[in-house]
Parts: sequence; structure tokens; C-alpha cells
Amino acid sequence: MASSQSQNSNFQDFLPLMANKLGGDGLIGELCNGFNLLMDGEKGVITFDSLKKNSALLGLQDLSDDDLRSMLKEGDFDGDEALNQMEFCVLMFRLSPELMEESQFLLEEALLQEFNDSC
Repeated sequence: MASSQSQNSNFQDFLPLMANKLGGDGLIGELCNGFNLLMDGEKGVITFDSLKKNSALLGLQDLSDDDLRSMLKEGDFDGDEALNQMEFCVLMFRLSPELMEESQFLLEEALLQEFNDSC
């Protein structure tokens, strides 16, 4: 499990940087590209087999089968033992606390501005 934690640490370091550099639309595009690299082309979702087969493309070849299953389980909201594109993107944001904090700040700022405009 230590290997997944170090992989997650590396990932968390780069996602906020990518967001700042690419902007929101660019980041979503890159997440979609990552999803497309990992998904099963016939099923249109990320399965355990497709994740195991394609994980090396993203530098995750050292993850154990248990680590890969844990990743799938953590992001699988509908219980189908696979990740659709939405589940994958949500999981990527959840793995980056810094990005989640920034998103929360931007949401609060937008709500405050909306409130001030309506008063």
C-alpha cells in the first residue's frame, strides 16, 4: 500500500499545478485524456483489467493488484466495479486536497458575489 501512497503524493503535487497552468477546461480535458488511456475501449469504463493493463502509461506500473482494486472501489459510486468518466474525474479531485480547497474557495467566492449582487 505504500506504493499507492507515494503515487498519490506525486499525483497530488501535480494536479493543482495542472489546474493553474491549463485552467478549468484544460484540466478537464486532460482528465478526460487520462480516462481514455485507462478505459476498456469496448466497455467505455475503467475496469480492473483495463486499469492493470494501461496503468503503466501513467507511470502506475508499480501498483499492486490490491492497490488497483482499492482505487476502483474508492471511486465506484454506482457499485458496478468500474469507473465511468464522471466517477474517474471526481476521484481525481478527491485525491487532491489542495485542489478541493481551492474549488471550495472559488465556490464560496462566487456565492458571496451572487448574494451581494442580489442585495
